[in-house]
Amino acid sequence: MAEQTRKLLWRAGEREARQRAFAQRLNPNSYLLRTGLSRLAGLKRAHVSLGRVPPGKDSFAYHAHLLEEEWVYILSGRGIAEIDGESHEVGPGDFMGFPTPGVAHLLRNPFDADLVYLMGGEALPLDVLDYPKLGKRYLLVSDGGVPDFYELVNPTKPFDLAEPSATR
Repeated sequence: MAEQTRKLLWRAGEREARQRAFAQRLNPNSYLLRTGLSRLAGLKRAHVSLGRVPPGKDSFAYHAHLLEEEWVYILSGRGIAEIDGESHEVGPGDFMGFPTPGVAHLLRNPFDADLVYLMGGEALPLDVLDYPKLGKRYLLVSDGGVPDFYELVNPTKPFDLAEPSATR
């Protein structure tokens, strides 16, 4: 029998020690406690995370994915999901899916208890995120860790169609 080198079962107590706090600079009210469940178990092609948004905070900035599909499943607490410009109260058992190209979305927690949810989707090495309220677009580059964001501004066309050369 081959020796198992990856830990495939993570107990609740072990998981909590791996929780990390994230804040997105594009939203000063962003604060999310997140545990990358799929990364703990060694998954590479899909990602699932446990998210916790404290009272009075937002998950991220209002954004849409152009390449990666994403989903959210509420476990406990209540929140406001802003989806494509409309606000919806969400609670335990509610599911949101964002096929590509995605619509803009954000989770807010204006209530008194933590909003706890699972979020996941594809784990592509590249994605493009639109932030429509900010008028910004970013290229996201990920190697499985914390992704790098590169702002995309002023697109250029580096190549012109050339006339065939008579000297060829």
